Amino acid sequence: MLTFREVTMGQLTQVTIDFETSHLLFPTIIACVLGLLGLAIVIRDRAKIATAGTYWSGIWQSMDKPRFLGTIVLTLLYFSLMVPVGDIWPNTGRGFLFCSIPFVFLTGLLFMHERTMKSILPLAVVSVVGPVFVWWLFTYPLFLTLP
Repeated sequence: MLTFREVTMGQLTQVTIDFETSHLLFPTIIACVLGLLGLAIVIRDRAKIATAGTYWSGIWQSMDKPRFLGTIVLTLLYFSLMVPVGDIWPNTGRGFLFCSIPFVFLTGLLFMHERTMKSILPLAVVSVVGPVFVWWLFTYPLFLTLP
């Protein structure tokens, strides 16, 4: 037996949002779609993937390991330190600001071929001005908080 609940017109325009979990909806959907697409690629190209070991060993031997591994380490440090640093000044975006300046500077130094004062000075200016501008843009005109 079906039962119908009486719904008034006012109830149709009300939305209840669970703020504890609402921000997880779209990342979960995107992760599931990407997982399914990745699985489809693995199934489709399983023969190529099985024989790719020699290709990747050649890539590993010829790659610039200090820059590759340095980029991975800097990126992991950047994202893992942003929230703890931001917790010192909550809801101000200073975690983003104080982590982005050294990240941009060190990444630029890592990929710089000639480290002279003439080339480091513009990098230092960009590594300060860029993150400060992004922090200001998100904080004041857009009213969005960064970590």
